[in-house]
Amino acid sequence: MAGEMEPSATTGNDERFMRLALREAEEADRRDEVPVGAVIVDGRGRVVGRAHNRREQLRDPTAHAEMIAITQAAEALDAWRLAGTTLYVTLEPCAMCAGAAVLARIPRVVYGASDPKAGACGSAMDVLRHPASNHRPEVIGGVLAEEASALLSGFFRRQRNGPD
Repeated sequence: MAGEMEPSATTGNDERFMRLALREAEEADRRDEVPVGAVIVDGRGRVVGRAHNRREQLRDPTAHAEMIAITQAAEALDAWRLAGTTLYVTLEPCAMCAGAAVLARIPRVVYGASDPKAGACGSAMDVLRHPASNHRPEVIGGVLAEEASALLSGFFRRQRNGPD
Protein backbone atom coordinates (compact mmCIF):
# COMPACT_ATOMS: atom_id res chain seq x y z
CA MET A 1 0.00 0.00 0.00
CA ALA A 2 1.30 3.48 -0.81
CA GLY A 3 2.67 5.44 2.10
CA GLU A 4 3.45 2.41 4.25
CA MET A 5 6.94 1.91 5.57
CA GLU A 6 9.16 -0.78 4.17
CA PRO A 7 10.97 -1.99 7.31
CA SER A 8 14.06 -3.06 5.37
CA ALA A 9 14.34 0.40 3.80
CA THR A 10 14.90 2.25 7.09
CA THR A 11 18.36 3.01 8.41
CA GLY A 12 19.61 2.86 11.99
CA ASN A 13 19.53 6.65 12.06
CA ASP A 14 15.93 7.09 10.92
CA GLU A 15 14.49 6.87 14.44
CA ARG A 16 17.29 9.04 15.83
CA PHE A 17 16.64 11.86 13.37
CA MET A 18 12.87 11.45 13.60
CA ARG A 19 13.22 12.04 17.35
CA LEU A 20 14.85 15.39 16.53
CA ALA A 21 11.90 16.19 14.27
CA LEU A 22 9.54 15.21 17.11
CA ARG A 23 11.34 17.70 19.38
CA GLU A 24 10.64 20.38 16.78
CA ALA A 25 6.99 19.30 16.69
CA GLU A 26 6.82 19.58 20.49
CA GLU A 27 8.17 23.13 20.20
CA ALA A 28 5.42 23.94 17.70
CA ASP A 29 2.87 22.52 20.13
CA ARG A 30 4.21 24.76 22.92
CA ARG A 31 3.75 27.75 20.58
CA ASP A 32 0.17 26.74 19.73
CA GLU A 33 1.11 25.75 16.19
CA VAL A 34 0.08 22.47 14.58
CA PRO A 35 2.80 20.16 15.95
CA VAL A 36 4.80 19.23 12.90
CA GLY A 37 8.58 19.17 12.93
CA ALA A 38 11.15 18.61 10.21
CA VAL A 39 14.89 17.92 10.10
CA ILE A 40 17.15 17.70 7.06
CA VAL A 41 20.35 15.68 7.36
CA ASP A 42 23.21 15.65 4.87
CA GLY A 43 25.06 12.54 3.72
CA ARG A 44 27.53 12.79 6.60
CA GLY A 45 24.77 12.81 9.21
CA ARG A 46 24.92 16.54 9.96
CA VAL A 47 21.67 18.38 10.59
CA VAL A 48 21.57 21.16 7.99
CA GLY A 49 17.98 22.27 8.55
CA ARG A 50 15.49 21.95 11.39
CA ALA A 51 12.16 23.65 11.91
CA HIS A 52 8.62 23.41 13.15
CA ASN A 53 5.40 24.85 11.81
CA ARG A 54 5.24 28.65 12.17
CA ARG A 55 2.13 29.53 10.15
CA GLU A 56 0.36 31.25 13.04
CA GLN A 57 3.44 33.08 14.29
CA LEU A 58 4.46 34.34 10.86
CA ARG A 59 0.92 34.60 9.47
CA ASP A 60 2.25 32.78 6.45
CA PRO A 61 0.41 29.83 4.87
CA THR A 62 3.72 28.53 3.47
CA ALA A 63 5.50 28.44 6.85
CA HIS A 64 5.33 24.67 7.13
CA ALA A 65 8.16 22.91 8.96
CA GLU A 66 9.44 21.31 5.74
CA MET A 67 9.52 24.58 3.80
CA ILE A 68 11.51 26.35 6.52
CA ALA A 69 13.91 23.40 6.92
CA ILE A 70 14.45 23.20 3.14
CA THR A 71 15.34 26.90 3.04
CA GLN A 72 17.76 26.46 5.96
CA ALA A 73 19.39 23.43 4.32
CA ALA A 74 19.83 25.24 1.00
CA GLU A 75 21.49 28.09 2.87
CA ALA A 76 23.71 25.76 4.91
CA LEU A 77 24.79 23.80 1.84
CA ASP A 78 24.96 26.89 -0.39
CA ALA A 79 22.94 25.07 -3.04
CA TRP A 80 19.32 24.70 -4.07
CA ARG A 81 19.90 21.08 -5.03
CA LEU A 82 19.89 19.18 -1.76
CA ALA A 83 21.58 16.07 -3.15
CA GLY A 84 22.62 13.50 -0.56
CA THR A 85 20.13 14.69 2.06
CA THR A 86 17.22 13.11 3.88
CA LEU A 87 14.13 15.01 4.97
CA TYR A 88 12.61 13.74 8.22
CA VAL A 89 9.14 15.06 9.00
CA THR A 90 6.67 14.01 11.67
CA LEU A 91 3.62 14.22 9.38
CA GLU A 92 3.33 13.08 5.79
CA PRO A 93 4.12 16.14 3.64
CA CYS A 94 1.30 18.00 1.89
CA ALA A 95 1.37 18.74 -1.84
CA MET A 96 3.25 22.03 -1.35
CA CYS A 97 5.96 20.48 0.81
CA ALA A 98 6.25 17.34 -1.31
CA GLY A 99 6.60 19.55 -4.38
CA ALA A 100 9.33 21.55 -2.67
CA ALA A 101 11.17 18.31 -1.82
CA VAL A 102 11.00 17.28 -5.49
CA LEU A 103 12.20 20.70 -6.67
CA ALA A 104 15.05 20.63 -4.13
CA ARG A 105 16.05 17.17 -5.43
CA ILE A 106 15.93 15.67 -1.93
CA PRO A 107 16.66 11.98 -2.55
CA ARG A 108 14.98 10.55 0.55
CA VAL A 109 11.87 11.54 2.53
CA VAL A 110 11.07 9.83 5.84
CA TYR A 111 7.86 10.69 7.65
CA GLY A 112 6.04 9.64 10.79
CA ALA A 113 2.25 9.85 10.76
CA SER A 114 0.25 9.45 7.56
CA ASP A 115 -2.18 12.20 6.59
CA PRO A 116 -5.19 10.67 4.82
CA LYS A 117 -6.72 14.08 4.04
CA ALA A 118 -3.75 16.02 2.68
CA GLY A 119 -0.77 13.64 2.53
CA ALA A 120 1.05 13.80 -0.78
CA CYS A 121 3.31 10.77 -0.33
CA GLY A 122 0.68 8.18 -1.13
CA SER A 123 -2.21 8.80 1.28
CA ALA A 124 -4.39 11.40 -0.47
CA MET A 125 -2.14 11.78 -3.53
CA ASP A 126 1.43 10.93 -4.48
CA VAL A 127 3.43 13.96 -5.57
CA LEU A 128 6.78 12.39 -4.67
CA ARG A 129 6.37 9.38 -6.92
CA HIS A 130 4.35 10.94 -9.74
CA PRO A 131 5.41 9.36 -13.04
CA ALA A 132 5.69 12.75 -14.78
CA SER A 133 8.21 14.02 -12.24
CA ASN A 134 11.87 14.27 -13.18
CA HIS A 135 12.87 13.43 -9.58
CA ARG A 136 11.31 10.70 -7.44
CA PRO A 137 12.66 10.46 -3.91
CA GLU A 138 12.69 7.27 -1.90
CA VAL A 139 9.76 7.50 0.54
CA ILE A 140 9.56 5.79 3.92
CA GLY A 141 6.53 6.31 6.12
CA GLY A 142 5.53 5.25 9.59
CA VAL A 143 8.76 6.00 11.48
CA LEU A 144 7.70 6.80 15.08
CA ALA A 145 4.19 7.28 13.74
CA GLU A 146 2.51 6.63 17.09
CA GLU A 147 4.45 9.42 18.81
CA ALA A 148 3.77 11.85 15.97
CA SER A 149 0.07 10.94 15.87
CA ALA A 150 -0.26 11.35 19.64
CA LEU A 151 1.14 14.90 19.44
CA LEU A 152 -1.27 15.82 16.66
CA SER A 153 -4.27 14.19 18.36
CA GLY A 154 -3.56 16.00 21.62
CA PHE A 155 -3.22 19.33 19.85
CA PHE A 156 -6.50 19.01 17.95
CA ARG A 157 -8.33 17.70 21.03
CA ARG A 158 -7.22 20.83 22.94
CA GLN A 159 -8.31 23.01 20.01
CA ARG A 160 -11.79 21.50 20.15
CA ASN A 161 -12.22 21.17 23.91
CA GLY A 162 -9.78 23.59 25.51
CA PRO A 163 -6.74 22.59 27.62
CA ASP A 164 -6.65 19.08 29.14
